[in-house]
Amino acid sequence: MSYDGKLMRRAMVRFEEAKQRRADALHARERAVYAAVPRIAEIDAALRETMSKLISSALRRGTDPRPAIEALKEENLALQRERAELLVAHGYPADYLEDKPNCPLCGDTGWRGSEVCSCLNDYYARVQLEELSRLLDLGTQSFETFSFDVYSPYAPLDQDISPRSNMERIYDACRDYAYEFSPRSGNLLLSGDPGLGKTFLSACIARVVSETGHSVVYDTAAHIFERFEAQKFSRDETGGADEDVSRLLRCDLLIIDDLGTELTTEFVRSAFYQIVNTRLMTNKKTIISTNLSPAELSRRYGANILSRIEGAYRILPFFGDDIRKQKK
Repeated sequence: MSYDGKLMRRAMVRFEEAKQRRADALHARERAVYAAVPRIAEIDAALRETMSKLISSALRRGTDPRPAIEALKEENLALQRERAELLVAHGYPADYLEDKPNCPLCGDTGWRGSEVCSCLNDYYARVQLEELSRLLDLGTQSFETFSFDVYSPYAPLDQDISPRSNMERIYDACRDYAYEFSPRSGNLLLSGDPGLGKTFLSACIARVVSETGHSVVYDTAAHIFERFEAQKFSRDETGGADEDVSRLLRCDLLIIDDLGTELTTEFVRSAFYQIVNTRLMTNKKTIISTNLSPAELSRRYGANILSRIEGAYRILPFFGDDIRKQKK
């Protein structure tokens, strides 16, 4: 599993902000308790002093520090007992002023060794869903809200099955793909006319895969190729294009929407081949949504692209009547 550096930085900012809010809340509790029970303020000052004495005794050379350390420990424990008793006597929990970590697994560092802790991963998942929601309607688009009623139950003359039966097959394939996503997953090509549910199912997959902590990037083909062009011809002096291209090539799952609607140039063909080939070579997964048939993809982008897709992608053909027109 890999993390999107751009989104992880946002997640870490929010993580640190939450830590600071908890620290501020603790200080506010301390001020209120100190004002109500001044003796507790005196005890906390004394506890800080005994801690410095403990450190000094442990570091002192030439004498046995153990007796002094034991005496200081007893003094410290006595102060802690008095503090807890005073808090309870004044209606506070005994641990009201304890600076306890919100996450016991990592102590609020966000990391467990070299691995991201689940607490920081939760922040990352929320940031990623927000990013995906800029382009996808994740609020309503889910496998649970998908409806087959808008697809005809009657097979057209040129097909062996009805649009509804076909969509049930595609739905099952997409749902299984999302919930079983892993480095062993394959790649998908969603191909068919506009208005048949390709973007809806892409959103469903993006939501589920993102919620499991995998890095997911969704974007239109036109914008993706624009970022490659900005990187290639140095049209972005801030370095943002370099980062965007890196995200596109390295994320766990890349979803390319509306392939074929962009102006297709030799540069676009080269960039598209780079995306497909690089992600296959690095075992990163890709979903491509397009209105073009495989034959049209070959004519537009070249036979070598179609060969790579046919060899490594599961092709899911959509057909039927435009469901958006039916809903009007």
